[in-house]
Amino acid sequence: MAITKRVTFIAKEGCEEKMKELLSAMVVPSKAEKGCVFYEIVQYENNRRKFMAIETWADEAALDGHRASAHYAVYKSSYEPYCEKKYTDELEVLG
Repeated sequence: MAITKRVTFIAKEGCEEKMKELLSAMVVPSKAEKGCVFYEIVQYENNRRKFMAIETWADEAALDGHRASAHYAVYKSSYEPYCEKKYTDELEVLG
């Protein structure tokens, strides 16, 4: 069963460009992963400190593979100094 998530990041004041750089670096390699159905990261136009990743993985094994990837390890070890808040929502796709 596919897994869809929305991950929201609020950058610390003055860290918007660094968060944008770190998150943008995730897009191309994540899309190339086995089991990636959809992966995009957006920055809000009306709040430049706010970012959202929307991702769908074919199954739990694909999501586990993503979490074990080298680019995920770089992101995971680098984002916290620039991020004020992060939260994840599990989504159910209707239709």
